[in-house]
Order: sequence, then structure tokens, then C-alpha cells
Amino acid sequence: MRANFRMQRLFVEADLAASIEVAASPDQFNYLSNVLRLEEGSEILLFNGRDGEWRADIHYPSRKKILLKPVEQTRPQPPLPDLHYLFAPLKTGRMDYLIQKAVEMGAGLIRPVITQHVQGKIHSLDKLSAYAMEAAEQCGILAVPEIAEPVKLVDLLATWPKDRRIIYCDEGDAGQNPLPILQGLKDEHYALLIGPEGGFSEEERQMLRGLDFVTPIPLGPRILRADTAAVAAFAVMQVTLGDWN
Repeated sequence: MRANFRMQRLFVEADLAASIEVAASPDQFNYLSNVLRLEEGSEILLFNGRDGEWRADIHYPSRKKILLKPVEQTRPQPPLPDLHYLFAPLKTGRMDYLIQKAVEMGAGLIRPVITQHVQGKIHSLDKLSAYAMEAAEQCGILAVPEIAEPVKLVDLLATWPKDRRIIYCDEGDAGQNPLPILQGLKDEHYALLIGPEGGFSEEERQMLRGLDFVTPIPLGPRILRADTAAVAAFAVMQVTLGDWN
């Protein structure tokens, strides 16, 4: 069932069920009352990543409080996408873009990975979660990806489950076309690994290429920024291995 983009959508932490009222947070109150100027009895769509999407009525029990009352479920809860996204943190100004596009492109888990040439830092996982929720609200997505703790690349690879293949974008690859490589894979579970703005070190490239559960791919003849490479890699993976196929 497709999303209804004519109604405003809001992510909430509370459980959702018929007639169980949900209190809006102060930020949500300000957004609904002062920004959107929604009145008593207005309708909104709610989701929490667990209970599907619900149409809810807005009530003002007082001048500074909003209660959201779910009326009916409009869409059932889908499972999380199976694709994991592993990325080297970027500078703060582009981190929101990176998370938003990962959500839009079908990531089910998002994990920062610390590499030798990484330039960005993760100051708050809550902020990354907020970026993911905003993207889900705007794009009609109900399955909000998990934001996992940052991990060093070497530690990630040492404990990686061998039944999930890592596809990593290797800017040093001599080829140009990733499609034949991806089309030849037969695994059931995948992760996408995108390196930092400075690229993987030669030591990291050799380490990745030496693992039988890792597959390097090129991304064409042009040099792409890390955030652009992520979107391009998501697209070719979804069309060959994922839910676009």
C-alpha cells in the first residue's frame, strides 16, 4: 500500500493502537500547533517503526498540550530492509544528507565505520537517529533503520558474520562497470561499505580484498564524493541484488 502524502506524518516513540492517546512532545507541540497550525479535530498520520501507520485525531486538552488519538491503521508494519549500510563518517554538514539518502534507498541498518583516513566524527547517535526519522517522515517510510554504534574497520571485519557479503566501493579498481560483478553474486544477505572522503588506505584495500566475504566494485570512470558514491552504489545494488529487481 502506497503512502498518503496529502496528510502530515509524524514519528512517535509510543506504542500505537486504536483509541490509545499519545501525548505530543514539546517539539511536536510547537510543530503541530505553531508551524502547521493544526486545529482541534485535525487529522495526522503517526508511525513508530513497529506498529504500522495510523490515522489519528488531534486534541487540545489545554492550551499547551496536544493529545494524538489513533483511529485506524492505514498501513501495516513492513519488515526492515535487509541491506546494511556501513559508512565512514563525513564532515558534519553532509552527515544528514548521507543518513537521509540511506533511509530513502532502503537501508535496514546504518553503522558508522572508523577508517584510517576518516575525516568526520560521530558526536551523537541520537542526531543520526533524528536524521533517519525525518527522512522516514518525509518519504512515507515505516521501517526506520537501526543506527548502530561506531566501530573500527579492523574490528568490524574481525567479527563480521560470514553469511552477509560486504560490497565495498574501491576507487582504485581498474574496472568501470559494477553490474557484471554484482549480477554474478548469489548470496542472500548484503552490506554496502563506503569509505571516507580521503579514500581507503592501501593497507585497508589489501585487507578488504583478502577476505572471501568481501567483494570490491568500481563505480565508473568518474571520481565521486563519498556521499554521491553512496547513492550510486545503493542504486546499482538495489537494481541487481535488492528490491528494485
